[in-house]
Amino acid sequence: MSARSTYGIYRLLASYIFLLRIAQSAGSSWTYTGDHGQEHWAQSYPDCGGAAQSPINIKTTAVSYNGSLPPIRPEGYSTPGGAPFILTNNGHTVKLSLSPSMRLHGLPNNYTAVQLHLHWGSILNPDGSEHQLDGNISPGELHIVHFNSDKFPNINEAKSKPGGLAVLGILIETGSEDNPAYGNIINNLEKITYADQSVPIPSFNVEELLPEGLDQYFRYAGSLTTPPCYQSVVWTVFYNKVQISRSQMEKLQTMLYTTKASSPSEVLESNVRDPQPLNQRTVYSSFRIQPALSTGKTLGIVFGSFLGMLGLVMVVYFIVKQFRKHRAQASEPSAHTAGALKA
Repeated sequence: MSARSTYGIYRLLASYIFLLRIAQSAGSSWTYTGDHGQEHWAQSYPDCGGAAQSPINIKTTAVSYNGSLPPIRPEGYSTPGGAPFILTNNGHTVKLSLSPSMRLHGLPNNYTAVQLHLHWGSILNPDGSEHQLDGNISPGELHIVHFNSDKFPNINEAKSKPGGLAVLGILIETGSEDNPAYGNIINNLEKITYADQSVPIPSFNVEELLPEGLDQYFRYAGSLTTPPCYQSVVWTVFYNKVQISRSQMEKLQTMLYTTKASSPSEVLESNVRDPQPLNQRTVYSSFRIQPALSTGKTLGIVFGSFLGMLGLVMVVYFIVKQFRKHRAQASEPSAHTAGALKA
């Protein structure tokens, strides 16, 4: 084979590798299941196979209490300005752009809000949260994404750097009543049914999306939960949950499609990544967690309490019985004397 032929083959091979990498880096190529599902993400996005991935199952008995962690303090969340938010169906989730006037305090640096998005299950499998608490899965989860504005000018510069991002994780449960704050998003889903559709919506008080108790949370170092899975996230997962109605959750589970309007419709559901190994990471808590009692301990306490109450009843019964006996004995001479006087 001539040198020219060999050179040509090398050029052809290099071009093929280049095109393959472009195809692999295309953001629309990944899915949650199937040939491009999460078990294959690391093949195209190497960070997805890293040792500090998210989400995780937070085991409350294994977390480390850190009393120096301050409460989360949102700035500008309640007054994000008059400019509309942009609501988008990106084929993987529903995303809402946020105002740069929204900032987050209570972390090692100041962070500026960029966007929020949701994760949910399906009608048949309602498990929709990415983070778990002691193996318990909630019906949904809200993520509010921020970038480190002390160190970086924008999210593109920050997203792949250590500590470049901070994400709030809010677990969502369901009940009977609508949540008006979440209604600002859910009531507009019909306008973005298909992938790549966007619509401006009026800005609203984003702080109302947060749970009560912003001083009670878990903190750990992790990653984005979708490709490219950069391990750059300071995670704050709140202990308390928010509640939306079951009908609101059903809209999330059924109203959106992962496909464009010109394609066969495929419902956008179960956009949830499986829990990732914790490896050597530490999960911190900002509050002291009361240890949950095991079934055996609970039964022991109940049985012990029952025996204690039974013993108390027996003691009271014995005292009353002795008192009545003593009283009866004391009254016998008086009755005898009274009979003698009458005689």
